[in-house]
Amino acid sequence: MDAEFLGGTVLKNPYSELATGMLRTGILGFGGGPSVIPLIRHEAVSRYHWLDDDEFGDTLAIANTLPGPIATKMAAYLGYQLKGWPGALLSVTAHILPSCLAMVFLIGFINVLSNSAMIGNMIAAVMPVVAVMLGQMAYEFGEKAIRGLGKVLGITFFVISFILLQTISLHPGIVIMIFLLYGAFHFKLKERFKRVDEKEELP
Repeated sequence: MDAEFLGGTVLKNPYSELATGMLRTGILGFGGGPSVIPLIRHEAVSRYHWLDDDEFGDTLAIANTLPGPIATKMAAYLGYQLKGWPGALLSVTAHILPSCLAMVFLIGFINVLSNSAMIGNMIAAVMPVVAVMLGQMAYEFGEKAIRGLGKVLGITFFVISFILLQTISLHPGIVIMIFLLYGAFHFKLKERFKRVDEKEELP
């Protein structure tokens, strides 16, 4: 069987991996785009190793600044990375197909299901699972941010982002763009402050 490489990882059958992985995220995804991201991360990083955690975090940040549903943008990007435009088309199709089929099949039962106590209880039971998945991913990304920026700067940025998003209600895309712009100059600023400190320490 032919093997292909992506980031040093051997891909035995990229099309099959894309279709299977994205189909799983489409079937198991619940509650909209953000809640599906941990599932996409599991397929892309943990199961198939298409990307590492840092690459996935960077891709997620950029995707959040662009218009459109976040899950389909991530699926399209992963597919394009592996197999170009055919891969992107396959990946997006595999991801949205389960939801499309479910909507077509269940359209006649929407009124019944929306008032069903059983469906309401099922949704309520899934909510904590989604919250834990999102919390775990946020914790791991936060841990990486603190390792890269330092504890003081990492916590400071967390507080600033919380205020911008929750208090001021600034659009998430704008907040991400602000921090991306800072990140572009972070190491230059760090080196400049380091040189200033070294000069001050000289006799």
